[in-house]
Parts: sequence; C-alpha cells; structure tokens
Amino acid sequence: MHEQQTATAEVPEVKNPVESLLRMDRMPHIWCPGCGIGTTVNCFARALEQSKVDLDKTAIVSGIGCTGRVAGYLNLDSFHTTHGRAIPFATGLKLANPDLKIVVYSGDGDLFAIGGNHFIHAARRNVDMTVICVNNLIYGMTGGQVAPTTPVTAKGTTYPYGSYDPPFNLPFLADSSGAVYVARWTVYHVHHVTKAIKEAILHRGFSFVEIISPCPTLYSRRNRLGDGLDQMKFYQENSEIRHGANTKDVDIDFQKKIIVGKFVERERKTYRQLMNEHLTSVFGEQYTKYEG
Repeated sequence: MHEQQTATAEVPEVKNPVESLLRMDRMPHIWCPGCGIGTTVNCFARALEQSKVDLDKTAIVSGIGCTGRVAGYLNLDSFHTTHGRAIPFATGLKLANPDLKIVVYSGDGDLFAIGGNHFIHAARRNVDMTVICVNNLIYGMTGGQVAPTTPVTAKGTTYPYGSYDPPFNLPFLADSSGAVYVARWTVYHVHHVTKAIKEAILHRGFSFVEIISPCPTLYSRRNRLGDGLDQMKFYQENSEIRHGANTKDVDIDFQKKIIVGKFVERERKTYRQLMNEHLTSVFGEQYTKYEG
C-alpha cells in the first residue's frame, strides 16, 4: 500500500491592523467585558494612522482611573500621571517641546472632578493639545461612586437611591471655556469617533472629544441596564446626530436621548502665539520668540 500524504496548507498569521500601535506584551488588558474603552483605543489608533502625524513626535498623557490605563497600552511615548494632573503635565510637555503632538486621554472623573480646574484653564489659554474623555458616567475603578457626569436619578455607591447632583454638560463646559474643537460621540459610532479624533488632532489649539461609553460592571449593573451590548443598542436607538448644536442644549439625562455630533470648530490664537505676540510688543527686538 502506498502511504497517503496529506498536504497541509499553512494558514497565514492575521494581525490586527492597529497592532503596531499597541504594546502587545501588556495584553490582555484589564478592562471588563462589555467596557467600551478598548473600542475607543481602536478608534484612536486608526485616527493616528489616518492623520499621518509623526508618531515619534506624538505623546499621550493619562491620569488615574480605568481610562487612565490607556497610556500604558499604546506604543507611543506615554505618561501615566497622578490623579487629575494629566493636563498640567501635558501642558509642560507642550511648552518644553512645541513640536510634540500632545494627546490627553482620560476619564470623566479624572478630568472633571479633581482635574476640572486644569481643564477649564487649559481651554481658556488655548494650549495646543487634544483631550479625549471616555465618559462612562461613573467612577469605575474606585467602586462606582457618582461622578461629575452622572445623570440625575442614576444610582451609584455614594447615592444608592439615585443622584440629585446636577451633572456637567461636558461639551458646554469645553465650549464656554474656549475650546476650538468640540465633539461628542458614543462607542457605537466608531467611524464618527475615528474621524472626530483625527480632526481634533489636526486642529491647532485646545480640542476636545467626548466619547460616551458603557460601564456594565458598575453603572449598568447598579442601574439595571443590562450588559455592554444592551447599552450599545441603547446608543444606536437613542442617539441623535446634530452637528453644530448649541452646546447649552446637549445635556445628558438618565436613559434619554443623547445628542451627538461636531458642535464647535473655530480658530483662536494658541497660548504660545499669544505669549510671543505680547512679549514682542513689550520688549521689541530684545525678545526672542519662543519656538521650543
């Protein structure tokens, strides 16, 4: 009998198209099943590729919290800073090396509770950076406490019978503080998120992108909203795209319609431009413009 030889075709290894932008030695990540943060990271990586920015001159800065772990997973110069201090740290990076493209990537608690003062002043000064806020409407890593963005009547560990604290309207806060680019999407809108991040990165000045994301472990479970997929269905059915909407009118209420879109896109002189112009007017030729 002749031995039958079976040819085995080699199956080519298929890699994730954004794998080169991730620190694969740190996988798997720590995020819970159904969490939307990983989806935002995928969108961010694709936005970087599409924007054609120099990755060797791109730095990402995160604070503390679930979203704060993003900096550790991206294959970029990254800084995981102290609670609420991502923006001042990023400001220092930009002033020390203006050639850098700076992205702050953190959560609603880190950026708008302990870090809220830094946010409004960086926007007021128009420091040239992009701030990405993954807003899951709660403190995730520390146990489900009510956050500055938790809708009224939603429950958290610190408000077990429902919150009565009025939450921040983040696009309005960014707009009124002086941000030159403001957009909001949900993790369901992956193509819109990618486009918004790309536009924000390429827009000179202080740009802000809010991404609404589920927290099935704490926010959804405590409020009986189902799992991450249930929240994605909610985003699909209850999001209304309204580009150019007045940011005063885009508050988020508990399990009600979410207004998404690009709300603000304008031009203002950056902090460094203002500094150079003012000091030149004061000192004339004695002043050497700061270029880094």
